[in-house]
Order: sequence, then C-alpha cells, then structure tokens
Amino acid sequence: MNDMTASNLRSAFGGESMAHMRYRIWGEQATKDGFPNVGRLFLCTSDGEEVHATLHFNALKDEGGDFDVTSAAGFGKTTTSENLQGAINGEVFEYEQMYPAYIEVAKMQGEDDAVRAMRFAIEAEKVHAELFTQAKEAVDAGNDLEAEVVDLCPVCGYVTLTTDEEVCPLCGCKRELFVEY
Repeated sequence: MNDMTASNLRSAFGGESMAHMRYRIWGEQATKDGFPNVGRLFLCTSDGEEVHATLHFNALKDEGGDFDVTSAAGFGKTTTSENLQGAINGEVFEYEQMYPAYIEVAKMQGEDDAVRAMRFAIEAEKVHAELFTQAKEAVDAGNDLEAEVVDLCPVCGYVTLTTDEEVCPLCGCKRELFVEY
C-alpha cells in the first residue's frame, strides 16, 4: 500500500476509534441527563464509528502500528447539548475536510479498498451529523429526540431512526441485518 494512503487510513482509524468511545461516554451522559433516545442515538452511532474503524483497519491490511490520533471534537463536555455540538463538529469535519482529501489520495494511488471504506464513512457521517443536529434541537428545547427505533447498518455504519428502508441506502445491506438499539 502507498505510504500516504496508509497514513491517511491510520489517521482515519484513530479518529473513528476515538469517536466510537467518545459517543459511548456521551450516550451514557445523555441517558443520565434524561434523554434516553439521544443516548440510544449516541450508542448506535458509536457502533457505526466502530464499523468505519474496522473498514479502515481492514483496508490497511495491517496488524497494528503507530497511529496518528487526532480529534476534531473536544473532550470533557459537561452537558448533552455541548456533547451533541461536539459530535456535529466532528462529523462535519470528517465529511467536509478529512475524507474528501483522503479519498483523493487513495484514488490517485489506486487503493480501491481504501476508497470504498472511506466512501461508506463519508456518506454515513453526513447522516450522523443530521441526526445529531435533530437531537441537539430537541435537547435545546428541553425534549428527548423522538425516535421509535435507532438502527445501525453493520456493513457501512449508516444510522436510521425509521424502519422505512428495506435495504441500506448507502451499501444495500438488507434491513433484517440492521442492529436495533
């Protein structure tokens, strides 16, 4: 694998891994703050970030190594609203800045597995940001997020609050394989 694409994948792996844990912590906080559906959204999206990290790791075909771990969103937030804003900021950074640059490098270097992994991630991150925005609007109004279901596509990390999809709109995974939260 080309060094630049490998470096980008390691960086993306680190960012997705950190988002995975950050969202788990923030999900627990949202539940404690009285927003159980926001908590479910954070936990579901956390597992979506784990899917992305796994895709990047597999595209690396690497057993580990030194990872350049940087974060687009802060730690130590004290309220669910602040945590949601941190999540929005991180997701927007990934789909507007990080992944487009990484995809171009991987395409230039003919790294098809890396491009595929990052394309799934970029599209899922857009959905994550929108759902976190809806959740923040609800929390800022003193309400929980309205969500009958919070489901995750285990293939690409797509998150949905409905049961409308028969297949994942990003990767085509069958609905019955989605994980419910």
